[in-house]
Amino acid sequence: MTMQLHCFGESGNSYKAALPLQLSGLDWDPVKVDFFGGASRTAEYRAKNVMGEAPLLIDGDRIFSQSGVIQQYITDKTGKFGGTKDDTYDVLRWVLWDNHKLSSMAGMTRFLMNFLPEDKRPTDVIAFNLGRLKAAYQVLDSHLAGRDFIVGDGPTNADFSCCGYLYYPEPFGFDRAEWSNINRWLDTIAALPGWKHPYDLMPGSPADRD
Repeated sequence: MTMQLHCFGESGNSYKAALPLQLSGLDWDPVKVDFFGGASRTAEYRAKNVMGEAPLLIDGDRIFSQSGVIQQYITDKTGKFGGTKDDTYDVLRWVLWDNHKLSSMAGMTRFLMNFLPEDKRPTDVIAFNLGRLKAAYQVLDSHLAGRDFIVGDGPTNADFSCCGYLYYPEPFGFDRAEWSNINRWLDTIAALPGWKHPYDLMPGSPADRD
């Protein structure tokens, strides 16, 4: 049975789930969540995911939300992207760090800077977030010195989590040229067979609303 990933192209958190699905060889289809039209706040959607968020993975009668959980489910089904047995907790450490320090700040800041009307953008909040993001970029860039991947010798959920927002073109305080190790690492991930940019992998983009 084909799995369904309820997602939308603008969502870096959705991309964290869609990219390992794409690279895993599993049979799956993306289903657009009209997030900006309020679809994730409907009673029908919340019946499947009380958190009212994307991504949401449906595999038969099993339903999973939260990108890190979906990543682990993919790993459990395929044996891929978990690293070696000794890598397990290091992969989890970086997934949790990303969720708290990197993607949470990147997603919020990108939304505030690009998807709110200009007169409603909270400049003080954005400035604070940009400072937090710079510190996170420094941690990741330093760790990637001399490494192709965050943990071990191949791509893991640590990579798919941390890269979730970093391919997007909209401004949110990230310039690849300023972070040479992150830039090289993103190129390495993009060279994996089957890789696609989030706007090519999932339905929905800012151009749809122009």
